[in-house]
Amino acid sequence: MISVKNVTLAYGKRVLFDEVNINFAKGNCYGIIGANGAGKSTFLKILSGEIEPNKGAVEITPGERLAVLKQNHFEFDESPVLQTVLMGHKRLWQVMQEKNLIYQKEDFTEADGIKVGELESEFGEMGGYTAESDAGELLNQLGVPTNFHEGLMKEIPANLKVRVLLAQAIFGNPDILLLDEPTNGLDIATISWLENFLADYENIVLVVSHDRHFLDAVCTHVADVDRQKIKIFTGNYTFWYESSQLMARQMSDKNKKIEDKRQALIDFIARFSANASKSKQATSRKKALEKLTIEEIEPSNRKYPGIIFQPLREVGNQILNVENLSFAIEGRILFDKINFSVNKGDKIAFLSKDPLAISSFFEIINNQLKANSGKFEWGSTIQKSYLPIENSIFFNEGLSLIDWLRQYVPPHIKDVDEPFLRGFLGKMLFSGDEIMKKTTVLSGGEKVRCMVSRMMLQNPNVIILDQPTNHLDLESIQSFNESCQNFPGIVLMTAHDHTFIQTVVNRIIELTPKGSIDRISSFDEYLADTRVQELQQKYYSI
Repeated sequence: MISVKNVTLAYGKRVLFDEVNINFAKGNCYGIIGANGAGKSTFLKILSGEIEPNKGAVEITPGERLAVLKQNHFEFDESPVLQTVLMGHKRLWQVMQEKNLIYQKEDFTEADGIKVGELESEFGEMGGYTAESDAGELLNQLGVPTNFHEGLMKEIPANLKVRVLLAQAIFGNPDILLLDEPTNGLDIATISWLENFLADYENIVLVVSHDRHFLDAVCTHVADVDRQKIKIFTGNYTFWYESSQLMARQMSDKNKKIEDKRQALIDFIARFSANASKSKQATSRKKALEKLTIEEIEPSNRKYPGIIFQPLREVGNQILNVENLSFAIEGRILFDKINFSVNKGDKIAFLSKDPLAISSFFEIINNQLKANSGKFEWGSTIQKSYLPIENSIFFNEGLSLIDWLRQYVPPHIKDVDEPFLRGFLGKMLFSGDEIMKKTTVLSGGEKVRCMVSRMMLQNPNVIILDQPTNHLDLESIQSFNESCQNFPGIVLMTAHDHTFIQTVVNRIIELTPKGSIDRISSFDEYLADTRVQELQQKYYSI
């Protein structure tokens, strides 16, 4: 068990945590959620001992080992890959070094023999004699090929470093595992492996992630960081979100009888409990939900952006035609001979093993980049709005937010005044004097929220989204997701967020160096389609 007692942390006048008291128990996986800047990553650093609180303490059951996913990708540059993983088990690594030093001594004494015998015994109890093979197997499972295992960390690709550090954290079955954004840089297959690993994990896990699908797959509880406190709720992220929304609606419904409200909550818990039996963490999550009482459900204090895209007109029959479109950069073919037409009702996710392929495709169809060959044509009824992955070019002039947004008012809107523009910024949670903030000092998340305000202002009937969840907190992601589900126009998008794609799109187009794969399908169905997997092998083969 890990206990947090009266923990308080402040930086000057800014208080992150005030008298926090919580316990984390074995067998549970806790998803740490909260708005950007609430202190989620800081809390993990307090638990790991990296940050000392102003007041209070963190207590760990004696003899239990805590492991942390390192965020510094250069810390182990001079170490071999396999050894970097072994270092994750600090005591095991220490014993290895101690006994090796004794064996190297020229004047090996009787005392040395006794000491090394003790070390060998401890080494064996910790599984030391299979440690290297275990570490190698773990690396292979995480997609780090054997030929990299003996090389230095600085010599391997950046995307593999993430996986090695993840292997380091989970190596040796730590009693307490702290993971900050563990899915960053991982592909779908590796994320799925990690979900299954954590679903079967019997110790304590605390994870910070913006990936709702991942949180839903692994978490038995949610730890909500809000208003300088942390509260633990039973269930995964979706259960927490839907139950808090339901409770908020129940509280605002003055006319509904108390018993009717109570029965609605009971039915809600029962439904989620039944669904939990089908999840990867079936046993622990189902038991937790069955023990849940209605009194434990609370409405969220969160503020959710109001993202509403209102098309000025419906799309016509011709939307977008793409013919033999090809693009390469520095001799690297990103996609070749892409052919498709967008139809009414389409919400399309674009996939590729090379993310640059999709960003380049979106830039081409928005006339920001020229294709090597082929053509595309938009229909005459189309009013499109584009959210690019890179937005810094939009924020160089140092305007106030309200003047920045004023630049993008479309011609069809007349009589634009400050209250009108405030309304669009307010929907994205910029209120009061915040609208006078200069664009040059915005955070990544604030810039994305400004870009979404700009999109809403344009009344598009086609929205093009390149990684829309980047830099956003879970509240903004949830609102954006629901907005795209409800949008009556066309959506063309790519995202790392599994839930976003699965709940929005009805068609998948994968761009490859040898053509495209095009399916009317949900995301999960596409991933499970063996015919698609065969085409992927064919189209990506060199």
